[in-house]
Amino acid sequence: SAAENQTSIGTVTASDADSDSVTFTVSGSELAITAAGVLTFASAPDYETKSSYSATVTVSDGTNTTSQAVTINVTNVNETPIAIALSATAIDENAAGVVIGDLTTSDVDAGDTHTYTLSGTDADSFEVVSGQLKLKDSADYETKNSYSVTVTATDAAGAVFAQSFAITVTDVNETPTAIALSATAIDENAAGVVIGDLTTSDVDAGDTHTYTLSGTDAD
Repeated sequence: SAAENQTSIGTVTASDADSDSVTFTVSGSELAITAAGVLTFASAPDYETKSSYSATVTVSDGTNTTSQAVTINVTNVNETPIAIALSATAIDENAAGVVIGDLTTSDVDAGDTHTYTLSGTDADSFEVVSGQLKLKDSADYETKNSYSVTVTATDAAGAVFAQSFAITVTDVNETPTAIALSATAIDENAAGVVIGDLTTSDVDAGDTHTYTLSGTDAD
């Protein structure tokens, strides 16, 4: 047997009653052997693609030959995850505890499991719950419209891969919070008099407003 991702296998030896010098050959193109019997893979194997190789090794003393079938089993080596995906990277403002998206990890080791940790500028604003990236508190677009977080995936054998994500906050129109009138008293007998200026408080910067009247004396 030999580990994946490298070419070395081992050295073949032969017994010869005459103590003759011998040379080796191997069938096919997947394995290679030197005249002295050093057996290697022609190219580094990948356990996930092919887990065993079979060939025939032939030894010759120059006159006589003997052949023997060999099978080389490839052993699996844990490999580092290669990528992390996040199913969504945008959230609406004002929603507390919102799920950003599902985290998935690409790993050539089939069936490997992964745990996640967070780091980076805004890591404290997030948590991972059941493989989902979540915002702990609500986001306010007017205060902060994007977050940066680095997700590290660790597989069952401890190999790690880290990837950074930018989370954008989508502006949601919010209800105005107050109306101010600059004056609330007028002198009698003045027709069409201006009472005062109307201004509206609104967290959505740059929002515009129109006004309508109701109530007992609206007319």
